[in-house]
Amino acid sequence: MEKLIRDGKVAVIYSPGFGAGLYTWNTEHPDMIFDPMLVDLIETGKYEEAYTYATLRWPDAYLGGLDTATVKWIPQGTLFRIHEYDGSESIEIKEEIDWLIA
Repeated sequence: MEKLIRDGKVAVIYSPGFGAGLYTWNTEHPDMIFDPMLVDLIETGKYEEAYTYATLRWPDAYLGGLDTATVKWIPQGTLFRIHEYDGSESIEIKEEIDWLIA
């Protein structure tokens, strides 16, 4: 899986808008959240081109969350997950979560 890495950080795409999550509605395409071309298109605000690119790259993907997608840079090797609530995605870093112990 190709990832875009700058200054020791990996670009991760997620969709914070409510309605549909980009990754959480497409977990069968984990490469989507790291795709360097998609990262570049989103970072430069070229959402129409991003939609066209994603449609060609992942023809069976649901792209409803693409219109609110953004990029977060996470230190390489960091354990994280994309959490979804009501279609709004957020990135949770393992070390930043207060876990409970039974």
